[in-house]
Amino acid sequence: MEFPFDVDALLPERITVLDQHLRPPARRPGTTTPARVDLQQQIMTIVDELGKASAKAQHLPAPITSASRMQSNRHVMYILKDTSARLAGKGAIVGFLKVGYKKLFVLDDREAHNEVEPLCILDFYIHESLQRHGHGRELFQYMLQKERVEPHQLAIDRPSQKLLKFLNKHYNLETTVPQVNNFVIFEGFFAHQHRPPATSLRATRHSCAAAVDPMPAAPARKLPPKRAEGDIKPYSSSDREFLKVAVEPPWPLNRTPRRATPPAHPPPRSSSLGNSPERGPLRPFVPEQELLRSLRLCPPHPTARLLLATDPGGSPAQRRRTSSLPRSDESRY
Repeated sequence: MEFPFDVDALLPERITVLDQHLRPPARRPGTTTPARVDLQQQIMTIVDELGKASAKAQHLPAPITSASRMQSNRHVMYILKDTSARLAGKGAIVGFLKVGYKKLFVLDDREAHNEVEPLCILDFYIHESLQRHGHGRELFQYMLQKERVEPHQLAIDRPSQKLLKFLNKHYNLETTVPQVNNFVIFEGFFAHQHRPPATSLRATRHSCAAAVDPMPAAPARKLPPKRAEGDIKPYSSSDREFLKVAVEPPWPLNRTPRRATPPAHPPPRSSSLGNSPERGPLRPFVPEQELLRSLRLCPPHPTARLLLATDPGGSPAQRRRTSSLPRSDESRY
């Protein structure tokens, strides 16, 4: 794949590794250095064009590799250039391989869910005119050495039939573990992970350990006997017995108020809506004269009698006669 700028000068190595920053690699000494913004723009152009070519080859509706996607994700892109074929001394691009770590929920051979974060093959493309020349294997093998992983430890995102045949031919990856998502993993993916043994194997190991170990087991601790249900007295029973005892309130609260005798024929209630509910009979009305008469008839208290007997002014009648005299007469005596 050719470009209008000098690819050989932009990518000095045969395989260039790009991260999310898309920074241009170090240039060879003695070469002219254009503006760094122009170099990064050229790298972004290469990434966009490679993504479009890969989507067209896989019959995808839209590219899954672009400069904007690279900048927003922590993916790594391996770009392979052709140093032999030169178009007016500008070089060409053979293909690319994009990888990245992702958190996945995958099923193992026992159909158990496992949360893993493997290295995933996200996009792989070799130009159609340069396929079956060993460029794909060279690029893939360089990635394995750089990332320090084995082929069976990879997870492939929606691989094409060409990619599956490529992995089967060069790395003997044939048997896959069925998944419910778009990722494909091969047999041996969980070989490097420490999974707990199966229930049957675990029980067998415990039984073998008990047979080999001569140390006796610790004696079981004896629990106190359980109380019979008949001896247990519910908490609410004491409250019930206390409520049964009637306590008479002190005087004068123990006196029942006298109520007027209700009339034989009460007045009819109003049938209008919203009237107030019926109330009990009110206390009888006592006239003022009758109340004063009852107070006069009440016998004096013994203390009041004592005060009257010891008063030097005499009886109440005498005090009234003395106080009725004019002020001038009082001053004479």
